[in-house]
Parts: sequence; structure tokens; C-alpha cells
Amino acid sequence: MGSRTGNEEGEPGLRQLGHGTIRVMEFRAATDDDLDLLYDLMLEAFNWDGTRRFTRSEVVADTHTARYLGGWIRPGDFGVVAVDEGRPVGAVWARALPAAAPGYGYVDDDIPEIGMAVTSEARGRGVGTALLTRCINQARTLGWKGLSLSVEDGNTAACTLYERCGFVTVGRTGNSDTMLRKF
Repeated sequence: MGSRTGNEEGEPGLRQLGHGTIRVMEFRAATDDDLDLLYDLMLEAFNWDGTRRFTRSEVVADTHTARYLGGWIRPGDFGVVAVDEGRPVGAVWARALPAAAPGYGYVDDDIPEIGMAVTSEARGRGVGTALLTRCINQARTLGWKGLSLSVEDGNTAACTLYERCGFVTVGRTGNSDTMLRKF
């Protein structure tokens, strides 16, 4: 824990770990080679509280989940992967979904919905903040007018992160809030 720097995609984040030790966390664009990683992280997001409510095979087979990752990477899709000591520890990915096949956090056809997860061992180290900041900057650069997401009741850490990054609750579906970050 400690100070972090590095704000642009591809730019490493330096972390002061104490006693003068500095470790570099790298960030890179998500690619079509990341599909398995994104499914693993989506499973992590679905099981955010540590309860194994879903299996990987259920996540991959789910038709609603396919809206977010089916055919990854399609035109308009984008995302960022955090890599620490050579292995991915989190990612955020975005896709604009149509009203005819909305996601859980659908707001508008012109607002991509994000999926995001950080591995359990990397949580609480600023990885989520770094990923979300990079995703917001990437969406702005690409000309999107905002980002949306869905967050399940009880996921206080995620809600706090999203609010800190400018997302506000704009709706509700089932036991989840829909949040929006306009630019």
C-alpha cells in the first residue's frame, strides 16, 4: 500500500511498498486474446462476496452473459487489463448494447456498459480505481457520452469505488442498482 502513479493506459503504476521497495503494475489494452481472462473475471465479479453462486461453465453458457463477451472483441468494444508481476489481476471491459438486448446496467444505446473485476488477492490495493480511471479516459477519447454499470445490493466496496469515480444511481433492476457516469 502507498502512493501510486501512472495515469494513462500502457503507463505503469508505481507503488511504494515500504522500506524503499517500488513495484510496477502495468496496464494494457484488452484484446481478443483476453476472452478467457474476461470470463474468469466475470465469474469473479458474479461471486464478488466470496460465495460460489456461479461456476465458470454457467457464466460461459449464460445467454445474458454472452451479451457482454460474445464475439469479443467487436467494433466499439474496449477495455483495460491490470498486470502485476507478469500476471493479470483485474480488468474492465465495455460494450454498447442495444435496447433490444440490454445488459443489467443498460441506460442507452450510446452508453457502453462496463464489466469489471479485480482478483480477490489484489483487492484493496487501488487496482480497481486505476482500471476504472483508465476506462473512463478511454471512453472519453473514443467519443462516448458516458458509461453505465450494474452493481448488486451489498457490494459496498464496488459502490464506493463507482461513486468516487463519478457514477450516480439512475435506476434499479432486481436486486441491483444501475449507475451512470456522464462525460
